[in-house]
Amino acid sequence: MLQQPVALNTQEISFNEFKKEVLKDYKIARISRECSLLGRREVLTGKAKFGIFGDGKEVPQLAMAKAFKKGDFRSGYYRDQTFMMALGELSPQQFFAGLYAHTDINADPMSAGRQMGGHFATHSLHDNGNWKNLTKQYNSSSDISPTAGQMPRLLGLAQASKIYRNEKSVQNNTNFSINGNEVAWGTIGNASTSEGLFFETINAAGVLQVPMIMSVWDDEYGISVHAKHQTTKESISEILKGFQRDKKNKGYEIFVINGWDYVQLVDVYQKAAKLASEEHVPVLIHVKELTQPQGHSTSGSHERYKSKERLQWEKNHDCIIKLREWILDFELETETGDVLRFVEDETDLIILEKEAKKEVTNAKRNAWNAYLNEIKSERLDASELLEKAANKSSNKPFINKYKNDLNAISEPTRKDVLSTVRKCLWYLRDENSAEKIAIQIYIKSFFKDAYQKYSTHLVSETDLSALEVLDKAPIYAQEKNLVDARIIMRDNFDAILNKHKDVVIFGEDAGFIGDVNQGLEGLQEKFGNIRISDTGIREATIIGQGIGLAMRGLRPIAEIQYLDYLLYALQIMSDDLATLRYRTLGKQKAPLIIRTRGHRLEGIWHAGSPMGGIINNIRGIHVLVPRNMTKAAGFYNTLLEGDDPALVIECLNGYRLKEELPTNLGDFKTPIGIVETVKEGKDLTVVSYGSTLRLVLEAAKDLNQVGIDIEVIDAQSLLPFDLTKDCVKSLTKTNKLLVVDEDVPGGASAYILQEIIENQDGYQYLDSKPSTLTSKPHRPAYGTDGDYFSKPSVEDIFEKVYAIMHEENPTKFKSLY
Repeated sequence: MLQQPVALNTQEISFNEFKKEVLKDYKIARISRECSLLGRREVLTGKAKFGIFGDGKEVPQLAMAKAFKKGDFRSGYYRDQTFMMALGELSPQQFFAGLYAHTDINADPMSAGRQMGGHFATHSLHDNGNWKNLTKQYNSSSDISPTAGQMPRLLGLAQASKIYRNEKSVQNNTNFSINGNEVAWGTIGNASTSEGLFFETINAAGVLQVPMIMSVWDDEYGISVHAKHQTTKESISEILKGFQRDKKNKGYEIFVINGWDYVQLVDVYQKAAKLASEEHVPVLIHVKELTQPQGHSTSGSHERYKSKERLQWEKNHDCIIKLREWILDFELETETGDVLRFVEDETDLIILEKEAKKEVTNAKRNAWNAYLNEIKSERLDASELLEKAANKSSNKPFINKYKNDLNAISEPTRKDVLSTVRKCLWYLRDENSAEKIAIQIYIKSFFKDAYQKYSTHLVSETDLSALEVLDKAPIYAQEKNLVDARIIMRDNFDAILNKHKDVVIFGEDAGFIGDVNQGLEGLQEKFGNIRISDTGIREATIIGQGIGLAMRGLRPIAEIQYLDYLLYALQIMSDDLATLRYRTLGKQKAPLIIRTRGHRLEGIWHAGSPMGGIINNIRGIHVLVPRNMTKAAGFYNTLLEGDDPALVIECLNGYRLKEELPTNLGDFKTPIGIVETVKEGKDLTVVSYGSTLRLVLEAAKDLNQVGIDIEVIDAQSLLPFDLTKDCVKSLTKTNKLLVVDEDVPGGASAYILQEIIENQDGYQYLDSKPSTLTSKPHRPAYGTDGDYFSKPSVEDIFEKVYAIMHEENPTKFKSLY
């Protein structure tokens, strides 16, 4: 079949180069498919726990990889293995190392075994936590499994290019951008476009006009559910036609292309890349007629829900089969009448296919041996220790039985090894020997090593950690200057924006009016609408913007108007931001600062303090709860010296209260993880934070009138909490503890109680039962009375403390009721 040659880039290439490129692509596709096929078998035989693969999506991913340039970023999902292989960022051996959860970052560079296979990442950081030059490498932001969870981050990755192109203050940051030419590439399955996060991101990207290319891999199913149950008109491109740009309105460029058409796919992706990079126009590429040869995942078979006709159609339209047919049919007649072909006959492709299969088989074997041999070495050490201990023990038969059972396991896990050794130690509990001590040392060493493999990098462990930033007190003028506390916030942000040129602040009402509480008043006019900007009402993608911007070297401060609205974004904070450093073994970071305000406003939707839910969902993000605006400003100054994400919750009722204005704005720092004793006392320790702390201090004055002297400690930081254990030091003096907050029962107060009583061993200093005082289980009803009867009041605090003192000394403190 005579054809015209395909242009693979903007320069013409010779036929031989073209032929070489096509056959290289075909081999990559075959290697990827063999990885999928063999990977499924490894799961079904028990060597891997779960598998979800990219079979059926190979050809469009080859086309995408051709258009993807160094400096670009990918934010995709777990079927993009061919794309990563085409870039040279994933080898077959690394593919299988990820499937086996090999904990060596050199074996599995995607996550060191912390994520299941199919979750891809590149390394943005050096070992010391400093940035690499991201413009000189292909970049993939670390994938997450929650469907459409990759979308909000994609928005920020794309917006970074727009900022780098248009904001003069950051245009020298050439490690992150070259004139904002970088494109953010998103991928998603067609069914996941039903998620709200997809639509929220698509809308926001259209509004912002950022260089984002969104590929939808459409195989007509979402697990077992057909597109007719997923999408109106069964087509995401059809229902997004209203987003198509025209002569009057900005919007998207939308392409629809069949996923088996290699020639057209290459052409479309080249056009999309040029458009997005040069003009900063977002692009949607709807890739249709794809297949899923092995079904959704290893958890089931698609034969259960697809008709015979559909299954046959998928065999006929498999993108690799179609590519193979095109290669065999391709003929090009030259001006001299010669006919050029990719291959002389099918034999050439068969040889190539056999090579691909052999390469994958060898890679699988090498990956498995590398993974297993580490554990076998650990088992050998354990077995030798157990044999020595057994020879000296009266329980020799039992220990030998455990040892022999362990050695009989053909493919042991680390669990098998350590579990066996620990059980054998039980049989040595009444014995004293050097061999027992050796086993004890072995177990402790094993746990220490396991911590490194499975528990590190929740937060920064480098010298850039915000926890390493030292306290620096505010300095005040000789003549006291009392101002509304919002002025401290505003002027400190002014100082921050002057000092840190890479800081951008955005959120609902954050720009033109300077936020609803005027903490950013006048700053957009001074610094421009790129550095201080408004957003739509879309909390999840506000956080997503921040994640993406932070991953590209900027220092975003994303504002969520009220604490209750944070719930809209909690999934993205929990699944993406909080886990990013952990799931990449410290190879990626996003030092996003999230600014919000809460506590003590009236009504169900604006007075929540769901701190327990927050702190237990976002481990990996610092949670800071300053009692006033000076402390809050100090936290922002501290965080910008470090490289961890954080949530700062300002006191909603504190902006109009008077505070003294520091003279070293932008410079003073509130330390993270350090409590502050704001009132010393001898009778009882009260720990609180935020707006409630002011009530505790007011109650302290009333308690003094009846002879009770309480010590008041401001937690300041919930994650982390009291790193220097000052709370337990207070208990050594007062021997009594009350934790007060306005979260629901069992929330943050219970967390603080566990920290002090259990983790700090505070129980041993108590003379009475430790107590908590919280809000009611419901959110407060509207109005002043609703607040009073729902959340702790000054009188509640007084009477709770008084009751504890009555229990200790009923003669002196007679019962109130």
